[in-house]
Amino acid sequence: MNKKGKGTKTSKFGVPGRINHDSSQFYASRLYEDFPTEKKVKYVESTIPKENLNKIFCKSCENMEELPDNSVHLMVTSPPYNVGKEYDQNLSFTEYREFLKKVWKEVYRVLVPGGRVCINIANLGRKPYIPLHAFIIKDVLDIGFLMRGEIIWNKGSSASPSTAWGSWLSAKNPTLRDVHEYILVFSKDTFKRENPKKRESTISKEEFLEFTRSVWTFPAVSAKKIGHPAPFPEELPYRFIQLYTFKGEVVLDPFIGSGQTAIAAIKTGRYYVGYEINEEYVKLADKRIKNFLHRFKSPKLFDYIKKGTTNV
Repeated sequence: MNKKGKGTKTSKFGVPGRINHDSSQFYASRLYEDFPTEKKVKYVESTIPKENLNKIFCKSCENMEELPDNSVHLMVTSPPYNVGKEYDQNLSFTEYREFLKKVWKEVYRVLVPGGRVCINIANLGRKPYIPLHAFIIKDVLDIGFLMRGEIIWNKGSSASPSTAWGSWLSAKNPTLRDVHEYILVFSKDTFKRENPKKRESTISKEEFLEFTRSVWTFPAVSAKKIGHPAPFPEELPYRFIQLYTFKGEVVLDPFIGSGQTAIAAIKTGRYYVGYEINEEYVKLADKRIKNFLHRFKSPKLFDYIKKGTTNV
């Protein structure tokens, strides 16, 4: 704050502080004319039938009829990349985008006002490089979501040990080797999420300070160890669940794969709902969830998964 105790205000040269910052001048500029804006909507929260909670549905997520409108608080996922893995379809890029747009529209339907979307994505190829995250941003904005930011996931030493340098020690054709992925963050209709039922926040001060940074550094996980060709680490959904939901709320992963999001939800006392078209991966995820519960040998956790309670 300045010496008179007033907050900072946007200036032509920026400001060093952000306490009680007045940014109205910035957001009133014409820069924002072409972007989705907040809507004045009433907070609505529908109840998901208990038999559909803590469950993975073996079907496509293009139609999530098991979930009512305005019933999910957070969606976190990593979609298939359509690059020839065993679970991918060989779609054209246009077809691939259209498929994902159907899913994002369903996600928009089922989210509560202010509900958050977190999409983990890696860019593809080199000849040419496909900035997949940029296309997803455009498509999700076109649906009406509000973008909240993007996180660079620095996979560091656990990134693929690629030696595809292109032209070695030559300016002829050197190749950049990605050691990061993107996580895109959006919200539905409003930036703020209501909590009319006064549910508990479970994030610690240390977690909040770390998770609100735009660069995250933690290792990837072994596909061989998990048993799925493209798992993300449990740490990824855990961070978003802690940051964007309250205890007892619902987390959706429409491409749940090996069940990492479900395990993170159980750990934090949230419900989960997942979709997966491959029956073998549904079995894998269910097995990993049960193994997680047995490992902790917690009656409360067993009760949680069996009865859909969240008293973890």
